[in-house]
Amino acid sequence: MTSLCDMNAMDLRLMIGRKDASPVELVESCIERIETVDGKLNAIVTKSYVRAREEAKNAEKAVLDGDELGLIHGLPVAIKDLEKTAGIRTTWGSLLYSDYVPDADQGVVANIRDEGGIILGKTNTPEFGAGANTRNSLFGATSNPFAPEKTSGGSSGGSAVALATGMVPLASGSDYGGSLRTPASFCGVVGIRPSPGIVALEDRPAGLLPFLVLGPMGRTVDDAYLLLQAQAGVDPRDPFATIPREGLYAPLEAADLGAIRAMITPDLGFAPMLEEYQRIFTARTSLIRHHFSTTIDESPNFADGHNCFEVLRGVHFVADHGSRVLEHRDKLSPNVVDNVDRGLSYSLADVAEAHVQQSRIARDWLQLFKEVDVVICPATSTTPFPHDQWSVTELNGNNMETYMRWLAIAYLPTMALACGVVVPCGLDHMDMPFGIQVLSAQGNDRLVAEVAKALEITLSKNQETMRPLPDLEELVR
Repeated sequence: MTSLCDMNAMDLRLMIGRKDASPVELVESCIERIETVDGKLNAIVTKSYVRAREEAKNAEKAVLDGDELGLIHGLPVAIKDLEKTAGIRTTWGSLLYSDYVPDADQGVVANIRDEGGIILGKTNTPEFGAGANTRNSLFGATSNPFAPEKTSGGSSGGSAVALATGMVPLASGSDYGGSLRTPASFCGVVGIRPSPGIVALEDRPAGLLPFLVLGPMGRTVDDAYLLLQAQAGVDPRDPFATIPREGLYAPLEAADLGAIRAMITPDLGFAPMLEEYQRIFTARTSLIRHHFSTTIDESPNFADGHNCFEVLRGVHFVADHGSRVLEHRDKLSPNVVDNVDRGLSYSLADVAEAHVQQSRIARDWLQLFKEVDVVICPATSTTPFPHDQWSVTELNGNNMETYMRWLAIAYLPTMALACGVVVPCGLDHMDMPFGIQVLSAQGNDRLVAEVAKALEITLSKNQETMRPLPDLEELVR
């Protein structure tokens, strides 16, 4: 089952510019794929076919007329249902907003449209993005295309599934504690967590908390980076998005790994990790470590990372959802309620201490990159689990202290303000996708993308580490 929709975004964009492919044909190919496989997956929860078809006709006309074309001209894009889309239902996965249709696009969506992207639909997410299992009371669960009874991860699970199955060539995501990186790993696609402010987030509830970022997802590093270029933009409403993005828009080149110093760590020193996943990571990195100029088998200093994450996430949730929980507790998911209740339990002294801890982590992280260029670790701590579970409750027989603790491998870098890329790295011991993270200091977005691209090329040459593909035929039976 190979169609136009299965091609990479970079190739499609070149073909559209050369008039070798039609935006109209591409949109129809994507729509056909959605209608064929999404019945078993539930990735696209709101469709915008009529408008997309009209925009595809306009995009085709622009090509034929010789107009100047945007970065992603004519490419269908799926937008995570946490981002406002003018004229297209935006629900945040919540019963409270089941019929809400915004009048205006969020800034990042406007940027995508300005660069020629065609919004084909909205992708499923847990309510308000709370949790790494894409399920909610409004639309239900999004299934993993490699095993439909299992989770796609979250909170950008719908976007990851849409990409993995060829529903769209590009999709948006967001990331706080791994919301973009976890589903990318669970579904065998690429996710980029940019530095705060690279993609403006003008309506964040607490404007001076930089941990929540918007970012791109694609099937390759090139594709995801192309969408990042389209998403990026300066916006004075976001205090972190006021600096020009020097060098961001040059074509992406693969790094010379022979000039890269890498720290390789199976758990960042503090993240709970399934023992089998540590073994897989060690085996996979043994295949690539000789490509680097230097490899260091150590871990960054993430002491107090669990506490500062929990407390500062609580501040974020109280700011964004405190009044909702107060007025609509019985209509909200347990994850939203848990985060708000946990946040309200902290004292001012707790919050102050968490800020001090996070600042120390971020400074230590910056200091680390005087010795190395990138840190490489697993993208998730465990294999995808049944989506009827809310989260992972234990690893290696040890109970998780909070519903988020199993995500420490993703949220600890958030506390350091790291930028990073998740790259597929074959299958795990359960024949589910396995991913690795390439991380670096804030502002090194191009470096991590270049290293990730080089690793992607290397991994693609080995049957054990190449990007896995779901069996689409199984999804239509």
